[in-house]
Amino acid sequence: MTRLSVYDPFAEVFPELFRGFFAPVKTPAGDALEIRVEVKEGDGEYTVQAEMPGVKKEDIHVQIDGNRVSISAEVKRESEKKEGERVLRSERYYGAVARSFSLGSEMDESKAVAKFDNGVLTLTLPKKVAPAAKRLTIS
Repeated sequence: MTRLSVYDPFAEVFPELFRGFFAPVKTPAGDALEIRVEVKEGDGEYTVQAEMPGVKKEDIHVQIDGNRVSISAEVKRESEKKEGERVLRSERYYGAVARSFSLGSEMDESKAVAKFDNGVLTLTLPKKVAPAAKRLTIS
């Protein structure tokens, strides 16, 4: 039987340097911090749904610049188990998570709408109307 293996030229030179470098950040509880995004294009608008469980609405920031959308959030997770007055275990995590992507056309920032419900951020991003072509008269 033929054996197939992937050749990584940097594995020999830098074996531990880049291992796990691009893996998602994990909390002490083991949950990965990432924003999962679904983008749909309709007539004249984009609809973006971003899953952000455990994040408060006040900690979410959305920025639109031309055709680029940036979503960031402050993540604060606390878990404490008590028995009487004695703390048996306390786990805390504070950090930031961000996601940026570009869409096919520019968006009208003034008409954009953001809604957050049950851990899902929904953005409705209307496309900018392209100016009509102007015909020049030659004199």
